Amino acid sequence: MFSLYARRFSTSSRRSSSKSKHYRLLIAGGGAGGLSVAAKLGPHVGSQECAVIEPSDVHYYQPMWTLVGGGLKDFNQSCEPMDSLIPRGVDWIKDSVTSIKPNDNKLTMKSGDEVTYDYLLIALGIQVNFDKIKGLPEAFDKVTNVCSNYSPIYVHKTHPAIEATTQGPAVFTHPAGPIKCGGAPQKIMYLANDYWTKHGRNIETHFYTANPTIFPVAKYAKALEKVIQERNINVHYKHNLIQINYDLNTAEFQNMETMETVNVPYSMIHVTPPMSAPSVLYKSDSELLTETEPRYLNTNRDTLRHQRYHNIFGIGDCLNIPTSKTAAAVAAQCNVVAKNMKSVMKDGNTHTLYNGYTSCPLTVGRNEVILAEFDYNAQPLETFPFDQSKPSSVMFYLKAHMMPVLYFKGMLRGLWNGPAIIRRLINPFGGN
Repeated sequence: MFSLYARRFSTSSRRSSSKSKHYRLLIAGGGAGGLSVAAKLGPHVGSQECAVIEPSDVHYYQPMWTLVGGGLKDFNQSCEPMDSLIPRGVDWIKDSVTSIKPNDNKLTMKSGDEVTYDYLLIALGIQVNFDKIKGLPEAFDKVTNVCSNYSPIYVHKTHPAIEATTQGPAVFTHPAGPIKCGGAPQKIMYLANDYWTKHGRNIETHFYTANPTIFPVAKYAKALEKVIQERNINVHYKHNLIQINYDLNTAEFQNMETMETVNVPYSMIHVTPPMSAPSVLYKSDSELLTETEPRYLNTNRDTLRHQRYHNIFGIGDCLNIPTSKTAAAVAAQCNVVAKNMKSVMKDGNTHTLYNGYTSCPLTVGRNEVILAEFDYNAQPLETFPFDQSKPSSVMFYLKAHMMPVLYFKGMLRGLWNGPAIIRRLINPFGGN
């Protein structure tokens, strides 16, 4: 099935270079959400009536970077050429969006070119703000014991830093506010701790998180707390990283309750940076975003249609909706968006609802995963007919080997909408 469908995708360039062009459907962003919807709706709107605006030559499967940082995958396994993923008949505008003018149905790009649209999908992802932590950008350049899995550049530093650590304390951080893949900051901690244990190193390990709990779903939080207790990991809640003093090997955290700062020594530190909606959304029409912080794209949580501009939809990490920002969430959202955009093009109405499904494969060891799946209400929505809160080697195999194939060969080609159908067949009571 995948090989037949792949014929709709071509490695030849389909880049559009016109100074001004109009599209029935314009997609801002060539990440997971943008490409998945392009695969679904490109044939529906017609050849050259759909375009994806994306500046990057390479598309990354970012969920793999936890395993890259843990030394279990090669970075190149997370990459595919962007040109190979644009569906045939869909134009690729290799440029960056600098302004969105929804009242004029117009986008301006870095090149100065303008594009107009009938319908717009905003799929711009989330902005990673390393520069919001004082001293962090300089630390990445000057020392080897400061690392982060949240960059295609810095992820290469993580496993060497883990290997080089022979004494503690080792520190891992989780920032305040929404981030992509909310479980990732602690996944790499468990992988590092497992590596040190297997190599006979008793490394004092600390997790500093701005959150009040280890995980937002009680069932999985309980399972993670057990792992933390068994590994003798020290967790510090409501502490947000604000500065790295790389020359002193210390980090400054702010207590989210007292606002006092604490200076913490480290032998190595893995940093998850603060994140935000892309700056282009802040610079564009203010009514694109929610009024209150954190400000993200103001979409209806059920239909994913913009609350004010009804010919605009959103998908993925740039949304304001109250669910974890993961590739699994995007898989479920892309079907909702595609169906609703089709129906809006036909009769102006939306008919399909998103239940907030998201998934976080929590890698708690070098061959173990707790597969967290849940909805808007932070209630488990599990696919398999067994307790997914228990660490499982089968779930690790799913995470490490099957999910990348589903992503590149299924989801980005418009064939994978998440496991809802499988859940209904093999675990119809998985939400209970």
